[in-house]
Amino acid sequence: MEYQCADRIRHFKTGIFTAMDEKKAALIKAGVNVTNLSVGTPDFRPPEHIIKAVEEAVKDPLNYRYSLVDSQELLDAVVSYYKKRYHTVISPDEVTGVHGTQEGMGHLGLAMCNPGDAVLLPDPGYPIYEAGSSLGNADIYYYNLIRENDFLPNIEEIPEDVLKKTKFIVLSYPSNPVGAAAPKSMYEKIIGYAKKYGFFIINDNAYSDIIFDGREGYSFLEIPGAKDVGVEFFSLSKSFNLTGLRVSFLIGNKSIVDALKLLRSQYDFGISYPVQAAAVAALTGPLDEVRRQCAEYQGRRDAFLGGLRRSGWNVPDSQGTMFVWLPVPEGYTSVSFTEKLMETTGVIGTPGTAFGPHGEGYIRFALVRPAEELGNLAGIIGEKMNF
Repeated sequence: MEYQCADRIRHFKTGIFTAMDEKKAALIKAGVNVTNLSVGTPDFRPPEHIIKAVEEAVKDPLNYRYSLVDSQELLDAVVSYYKKRYHTVISPDEVTGVHGTQEGMGHLGLAMCNPGDAVLLPDPGYPIYEAGSSLGNADIYYYNLIRENDFLPNIEEIPEDVLKKTKFIVLSYPSNPVGAAAPKSMYEKIIGYAKKYGFFIINDNAYSDIIFDGREGYSFLEIPGAKDVGVEFFSLSKSFNLTGLRVSFLIGNKSIVDALKLLRSQYDFGISYPVQAAAVAALTGPLDEVRRQCAEYQGRRDAFLGGLRRSGWNVPDSQGTMFVWLPVPEGYTSVSFTEKLMETTGVIGTPGTAFGPHGEGYIRFALVRPAEELGNLAGIIGEKMNF
């Protein structure tokens, strides 16, 4: 007898990253030397003081118990960090830990939405935004991110009848996948709309520490009125290279934080004590390595994109994140170019359509190799693809 999955997950498909891994395995089996730039897993080490904190924590037998709640030390560390890094005052009851933004965002729709509520999501956007909203039985509407508008939301285009039934809008700058940064004025405008129409703002703040060319990396919660209408997820994955530890925080409007806490109390036993120790060390320790890492990402961007431009592929600079978002050459779709690139050069990117229909015509690469190697790869791509 074959089991039929629940209707709520029937429309989900195998993730693009799984499909790319299958293609990568086939190329390796065929003897092709591949370079995987499709997944944003940092290749930097976590700072040494974080590693040492984990080493000490795992030696304590008491740290193998259920944690149940965030420790006061952890909450205080988040509060202190936001004051130090973002000049923003929050209180411990406006914070809850989650097992990474992916998990937190995936469950937020369950905590916030009722059938018939609308949510506004970016297209292109990270896939978990859609998955979490769908699990909450929300009606999903998309705002389009296009180059002509600097990949910023044009909220004036959203019909008023949609705005009136919107429960929340998801924003994320610097943005994965499009690599755009946003001025504070963009958030100020959307805060005004949120207050006028009674919806909330969910900000995914994953990349404020990876931002280029002298731009400011800031928190949405710095902006006056933000906590009245919103929250943000703040992740330690990319700033501190803790992707596998799965630790992030939902911070801001207490009523939303409490809703997610209530939901998670029914199925979760909290972030483990060794992971909490890692987070405390990250949040209270020096940030010199975070700043050096940002400079290294910018150097990688310059080496890779500069090399591609010299090879004849006219690509724009990204403004932030560990990704670059590039228009595919004329005559290709996102998928056909990605496949041709893999087969011809062994370099694996992610087709833009993995992030929504408006990703057509683009490919995303992750800057997860040293600058010299990325520069060399750009030359190989230019030579073999004949731009």
